[in-house]
Amino acid sequence: MAIDPELILKDLKSNEYAPVYFLQGDEPFYIDQIANYIEKNCLPEHEKSFNQTIFYGKDTNTNTVIQRARQFPMMAERTLILVKEAQEMTDLEKDTSAKLIDTYIQNPLPSTVLVFCYKNKKLDARKALTKAIDKYCKLVTSEKIKDYKLDAWVENYFASKQLKTTKKACHIIAENIGNDLSRIVNEVDKILINVDLKTTIDEHIVEKYIGISKEFNVFELQNALLKKDIYKSNLIIKHFQLNPKANPLVMVITSLFSCFSKLLLTHSEEDKSETSLSKVLMIHPFIVKDYLAASKLYTYSKSIDIMAYLRKADLQSKGVDAGDMSDEDIMKELVFKILH
Repeated sequence: MAIDPELILKDLKSNEYAPVYFLQGDEPFYIDQIANYIEKNCLPEHEKSFNQTIFYGKDTNTNTVIQRARQFPMMAERTLILVKEAQEMTDLEKDTSAKLIDTYIQNPLPSTVLVFCYKNKKLDARKALTKAIDKYCKLVTSEKIKDYKLDAWVENYFASKQLKTTKKACHIIAENIGNDLSRIVNEVDKILINVDLKTTIDEHIVEKYIGISKEFNVFELQNALLKKDIYKSNLIIKHFQLNPKANPLVMVITSLFSCFSKLLLTHSEEDKSETSLSKVLMIHPFIVKDYLAASKLYTYSKSIDIMAYLRKADLQSKGVDAGDMSDEDIMKELVFKILH
């Protein structure tokens, strides 16, 4: 069974190293985090030249890696073998290679730490090799964080750095950056180097150090539309028109489609408690009240019409039945139809 990346990191920080790690999955953040920690801390700096070997998948093969893993360390406690981009090893899943790996991992050299970084992919769970790795190795499967869990992930990341945040600040970061954890961390780290531990991170600080405006972003456009705030909605799209590269039409339509899909679900659900809707809509409970309020401003019939407007705008953005309409014209017409 795959192990939680955080548990692996906890063991590593306690200087507990396993003979073989296989790090795989669609989310490279944890793969990089674990591999980088091992590369930095497994061996003292003066031992690395003789006892650390870094292979790249496209430039090596299974036999070479296993043969190196069987070698004893030179005047050191451990040998580190790190296979980066292991998904590019052309022979990794061939039968002969699978037998080599299977034989080694059942009886690994205790002084060797062997790490495979298999990014953006997963081994076929049905194959014997995968089952053997699961049984004998530290297997980590790093999955993409679901969008509705991103707010909490951002909040927890700040907390791990001993910083308090507002829920709105976390939501703005998650909404605007998406589930690219490496990018989120890079952006959040811009804040960390500019504030002290007594600071509570709010939307103003996010705007100042990350550049995500609390007034002029897709999240605020959603809020303005849900509240039927005509003035603010038009103010935001006017700003978008001045900065088309930062606010592409396709991204705006996709975001609004997600927003009004949730509004339709809000109408459809019998149990309209915040706890229940939070699970159904897959959003943080504190945002549910916005959809409950919007359901009183937009009827179920109007919400269905809005979904049709969004589908038409999406086709127009791709050149279907758009005539000579620009992206600016499409967005203005879409927002007008939603609000009126």
